[in-house]
Amino acid sequence: MAKKPSPRKSVKSGKPTARRKNVKAKTPEATNEELIEYYKTMLMMRRFEEKAGQMYGMGLIGGFCHLYIGQEAVVTGIQAALKDGDSILTSYRDHAHMLACGIDPKIILAELTGRADGISSGKGGSMHMFSVEKGFFGGHGIVGAQVPIGTGLAFAHKYRKSDNVSVTYFGDGAVNQGQVYESFNMARLWNLPVIFIIENNQYAMGTSLERASSEIELYRRGESFKIDGEMVDGMDVLAVKEAADRAVATCRQGKGPVLIEMKTYRYRGHSMSDPAKYRSKEEVSKMRSESDPIDQIKRRLLDGKLLSEDQLKKIDKEIKAVVSEAAEFAQNSPEPDPSELYTDILVAE
Repeated sequence: MAKKPSPRKSVKSGKPTARRKNVKAKTPEATNEELIEYYKTMLMMRRFEEKAGQMYGMGLIGGFCHLYIGQEAVVTGIQAALKDGDSILTSYRDHAHMLACGIDPKIILAELTGRADGISSGKGGSMHMFSVEKGFFGGHGIVGAQVPIGTGLAFAHKYRKSDNVSVTYFGDGAVNQGQVYESFNMARLWNLPVIFIIENNQYAMGTSLERASSEIELYRRGESFKIDGEMVDGMDVLAVKEAADRAVATCRQGKGPVLIEMKTYRYRGHSMSDPAKYRSKEEVSKMRSESDPIDQIKRRLLDGKLLSEDQLKKIDKEIKAVVSEAAEFAQNSPEPDPSELYTDILVAE
């Protein structure tokens, strides 16, 4: 007779415990002001990315361009739980993360178009942006490379005896990288204040999670390192904010690290060069109609009579004007001087 499997054990108490999922007992709440701010933030990200996609199609943006359309609730909810001095870093899908940090959309678009007024002087483009002033430590082009860097930033926060945290974003396509697990190990050994955010948009570069990973419940990936994990609806900004508050509090109390799997979805291809034929149009349409993060907040604002349709249209018009101004700024910015090729280079002698 086959032996009945034993219940899962808690790494802390040794008592049987359920797999940690964010099963919401009640709908997360937010103030009226917070709801409006979340709506404006996510709409800015959406309109910015739409403009970036348009400019790429016009040949104004070269190289790669990875859009965040559909995933706006994740970084919006996380950023709302942070404070000055916290650090964040992510992969090359980084435009929205920069906007969430308060970086001027003008210099982001100028960088995307390779102009001198870009945040990296036009030398980095989409994949290499950085702002220490805003606590944004880069979008990284190498898959998974940001995870050990984010862990190192958490070590720096702890070494300096601050209560700041490091939020390290990576995708379901990066979870099988070896450096991710080396980072998990060191983070737990030293109880570092790092929040590992897996933005699970379910298709990595073009392969579904089920075809690429033997363990598809990604929030469990930290179990062997004794890192608590949680699964969150990444299309619901309120659920994200609630989970972020818990994770941030844990890290500020010196009880980190924390792992959160955000179940989200990107509407566009992996990059602008990806036609995304590995999924059906019906699937994408269903996600947009039933789970869009911006529409969810819009319905709450309308149902609660916090804003009218006319007021929402006015907000959209104002945001579009900001994005259009940023696009104009980028196109009028000069090309970098050739001498820039020789700046910011480390030479070992």
